[in-house]
Amino acid sequence: MINRKADARWDGDLREGKGTISLGSGAFTGSYSFGTRFEGAQGTNPEELIAAAHAGCFSMALSSGLGKAGHKPKSIETTATVHLDKVEGGFGITGIDLVTRGQVPGISAADFQRLADEAKKNCIVSRALASVAIKLEASLV
Repeated sequence: MINRKADARWDGDLREGKGTISLGSGAFTGSYSFGTRFEGAQGTNPEELIAAAHAGCFSMALSSGLGKAGHKPKSIETTATVHLDKVEGGFGITGIDLVTRGQVPGISAADFQRLADEAKKNCIVSRALASVAIKLEASLV
């Protein structure tokens, strides 16, 4: 079994408090607050980290699927946008948009789209976030 971890510390109340998030690998430590999460202030937030995880996982899954289908990609670039909206009882993640661009010699747009759809459905993070609507826009460059 592979285990990954991250740590968070929060000091103070919700509105005036602040915190830090650190990846267990040591690759990232960032500050977060009510402002960074809900008001666009400088710093990170949990939803941004979910977006990063989803973009990375999806890109790897698509690269794997392309390779298994005999199409070695030169590059896959994916942006994930996590939508945080006011819902009944507070806030919630209401959707995720994946926009991916692939540089893949010799593949048709239809085959690229099919493999991107499979990657969206099967990537580990997509499966973990299955309760949220995930939209995909995929294109070749």
